[in-house]
Amino acid sequence: MSKKRGRKRSSGELSESSASTLIPDPDNLLGRRIQHTWREKGNVTKWKGTVLERLTVNSSLYMVKYDGFDCVYGIELFKDNRVSNLQVLSEKVVNNKIKVPPGAEELVGRAVEHLFEKEDGEKNEWRGMVLSRAPIMTHWYYITYEKDPVLYMYQLWDDYKDGDLRVLPESENKHLLPADRKPGEEPESLVGKQVEYVTDNGLKRTGLVIYQVPAKPTSSSEVPGCCW
Repeated sequence: MSKKRGRKRSSGELSESSASTLIPDPDNLLGRRIQHTWREKGNVTKWKGTVLERLTVNSSLYMVKYDGFDCVYGIELFKDNRVSNLQVLSEKVVNNKIKVPPGAEELVGRAVEHLFEKEDGEKNEWRGMVLSRAPIMTHWYYITYEKDPVLYMYQLWDDYKDGDLRVLPESENKHLLPADRKPGEEPESLVGKQVEYVTDNGLKRTGLVIYQVPAKPTSSSEVPGCCW
């Protein structure tokens, strides 16, 4: 069973790497393991992860899956002044192959109910939408949840096999799936546009829409995942 891990970064979360390092090249980062320091509000932390994507709407923005965190971060690795000492590691990306259970349904584009175990052992259910297979780490899936609409990555077949992931029937998931459209009607694309919205606690936020999710074309994503 998966444990839903927090998105806040803490000092000393990751250890130093003993792997040899290479000079970072902006055009040769996809699929690479990286590490860097992060400075914010006087605190300096060290982070290590895998570069999954470089976004076409903003070529300086990379999607990174950091070790020890379930969500995906959008970050300008070469422009953000909070990033320093960026290094490319010579170690290989781990992409463990997952055997799909016999008779299992296709997950991409499906609404699901995902059971998580909290740190105190309590279990709770999260409803969400499986968006796509992740790039580079192709045995993982991009998924987002009603309770926490940011971009997460999990090896969902493990939880499916253990009975902790259930594909919802249409009668239970209409509010999660795309709204009906007239034949041939295409939704307006917001990709590349600046947007503004107000959070539940009244805070006003702005962002850049970076892509439209193929599994749910009526949904667009801002700079997705856990943004800095």
